[in-house]
Amino acid sequence: MLDFSIYSFYFETKLGKTLVFADPHLGFERFRGINVRSKLEIKLAKFINEEKPDAVIILGDVKEDIGLSKFTEKILLDFFSLLRDVQVIITKGNHDGKIEEVTTKFENVNVVEFFLDKGLLFVHGHKNLPNVKFKKVIMGHIHPSILISTESGVRRKVKCFLRTSDILVFPTINPFYEGINFRDGIKMSPILKNYKEFEIIIPPGIYLKKVSI
Repeated sequence: MLDFSIYSFYFETKLGKTLVFADPHLGFERFRGINVRSKLEIKLAKFINEEKPDAVIILGDVKEDIGLSKFTEKILLDFFSLLRDVQVIITKGNHDGKIEEVTTKFENVNVVEFFLDKGLLFVHGHKNLPNVKFKKVIMGHIHPSILISTESGVRRKVKCFLRTSDILVFPTINPFYEGINFRDGIKMSPILKNYKEFEIIIPPGIYLKKVSI
């Protein structure tokens, strides 16, 4: 069973109990050369509905397709059709080109560059920060992961959250994506370029000492 909960988190916002996650990259199969459909959009929507949040914030890259093929359009229509009872905010990512052509069909779905509430600034993470006052940035984009050694000495890659005093970076919620080594991922975001030290959190709650870049 896919466990989406360990890569998502709740925040209390003006929208109410708000479920936040990043980078589902729906429809990834065709663009990754995979012939078997995962139906991730159906499984993710089911998870959201079972959680019963007041709202959902998706931190960008809802879809894999940078454009909007008929294949991707169908997947997005299926996904949002299952979420008609929840407010959905999308902080637009670099893979979300033309997504408004689908979301405008749904009154409960809004695409924004950023969402600011109670000092929390929710963004995708691929651009410089907007000129607004905030206390903490909540972002995705870089798909952070880290190599760990098991007791048997085997090294494997696991997804992780990155944290500083004023930034929290989410891993991709897509269970079929391993993620990107966090040191390489940090280079992908202008927001993170001046940070030299991060806390690593491996879901569901393993905290590692601060690591330096």
